[in-house]
Amino acid sequence: MPNQVHLIAFLFGAAAVVTEPAVAATVLVTGANRGIGLEYVKQYAAKGYDVIATARKPSEATELNALAAANAKIKVEALEVTDLAAVDALAAKYKGTAIDVLVNNAGTTGFPEKQRFGSIDYASFDDVMRTNVRGPLKITEAFIDHVAASPTKKVVVVTSSEGSISDVKTNRQPFYRASKSAVNMTMKNVAYGVKDKGVVIVLINPGPVDTDMMKAARGRMPLRTTELAVRELIAVTDKATIETTGTFWNFDGTVYPW
Repeated sequence: MPNQVHLIAFLFGAAAVVTEPAVAATVLVTGANRGIGLEYVKQYAAKGYDVIATARKPSEATELNALAAANAKIKVEALEVTDLAAVDALAAKYKGTAIDVLVNNAGTTGFPEKQRFGSIDYASFDDVMRTNVRGPLKITEAFIDHVAASPTKKVVVVTSSEGSISDVKTNRQPFYRASKSAVNMTMKNVAYGVKDKGVVIVLINPGPVDTDMMKAARGRMPLRTTELAVRELIAVTDKATIETTGTFWNFDGTVYPW
């Protein structure tokens, strides 16, 4: 949350506290039109951040647009994270804007029926990898100077426990699992590549959250609310330091196994 500087002024022999307005911090959230991304927008805006909220089709992002209409600190931008030129264009548009927290949230699970061994749809495999791995890598690369120019200097990747190889005990959604393992490895490398800039890479598993992505699990397993999940994700992000950069965190602040 943006800090405020409190100054002590002595007026007429009595002490008075004067609050000096601080410059608002800025967060950029991808995949902000629904679910976890939308909740990130709500919570960071409530904390006073300027929020750059991206969505593939802003015209269809009804709830996000309503939030932006009610809060001038929220700006909605069109962005397809697999479009490299579009990512560069957005980074150029915000050149000179310091971004305190960059949240790589946009992602896809792919269709389970296209991930079955023996009838694999390789075009679908490529789509999942472009979105979940290349997307966060490109966005982080394009916006790294924006992040490095901020006081906070944090890049978040909303990953998944499904990316934990040591956790695999069944065969399900191999594309999605592979993409989350790959983004973990990719961003772990990036963490060391940008450490000299003071940028902290934060990989976080949000756990089972009640979003459209998890709708098939509704009624079959306990799902956490987006409000609770994002509150915990922000808490983990807040505590991350340059000494812990590249760590794969669980939503409860413990370290998740690779």
